[in-house]
Amino acid sequence: MKLFHSYKKYCLLGIALSAVAFSACKKDGNPNNLPEVDASKYAGTVDGYASSDEVYKENLVAYFPFDDNYNEVISATTPTATVGNTLVAGIKGKAASLNAGYLYYGTQFAAFWTEVFKSFTISQWVQIANNGSKRTMLFQLARPGMLTGNININLNTQARPATNTDFLGIQPVFTTVGGGTQDNANANASPKIGTMTWAHIVINYNGLTGRFNIFGNGVNIGSYSDRGVDNNLFKSYEPNEVIVGGNYNVIPGKVVNTDASFAAMTGNVDEIRIYNTVLPDAIVKALYNLGVAGK
Repeated sequence: MKLFHSYKKYCLLGIALSAVAFSACKKDGNPNNLPEVDASKYAGTVDGYASSDEVYKENLVAYFPFDDNYNEVISATTPTATVGNTLVAGIKGKAASLNAGYLYYGTQFAAFWTEVFKSFTISQWVQIANNGSKRTMLFQLARPGMLTGNININLNTQARPATNTDFLGIQPVFTTVGGGTQDNANANASPKIGTMTWAHIVINYNGLTGRFNIFGNGVNIGSYSDRGVDNNLFKSYEPNEVIVGGNYNVIPGKVVNTDASFAAMTGNVDEIRIYNTVLPDAIVKALYNLGVAGK
């Protein structure tokens, strides 16, 4: 009997020591004493954002929501001229619908001065079809008296018939410090398009590295992204103006030469957001996801 009690005592001691050792080895789930996360704050968000308005808002320098009018809302700039335009249901709120039309802002935006506009991201949603005959200028940071602006988001809608909704040629061009131009193109991939299909098109540019990207529906689809530095870097020449849906040659009284390769835009455009920085790929994807969610 005495032997049994001794065995029991040592067993209990072993269990107690094991418990102490397990407790000492157990990992702390919060070793850095971080504050607790309130999950309710993220309910209904997309990639951590409640709306597109929260994305890099300190770097958003121009915004055309087209909800009630055609104004750029950060600077409260109204268009100088509008042709073939109306407001329709958009990806978020309303959108600008252009029927052989354009929106012309004959104003020097302070946000696009040479010394402050070095890197950029331009995000916009578009409903458009190929037309087999004319190119479309989706957005241009125009230079008065010149057909090619500082930034030109060319859509090669002339390259394929309207029945082709699988591929839209996107070929943005920018002007350089050396007085030339650099461009990119989506040679191999494209978002789906069509008059009833919203496509998200983003270009971004790093003014330090010279990298120039094209995104379609959140995916990097550019084929010629590394555009070089030094004299190949982007320069925002002054004065400059903004045209949505065209260039000077589609605006009566502003024609600069005989080039007729572009037509005034037919299609819908919404949520033009211009940032003075290059947005990371994950943030571009978040803008796409937010738009799909109507946020």
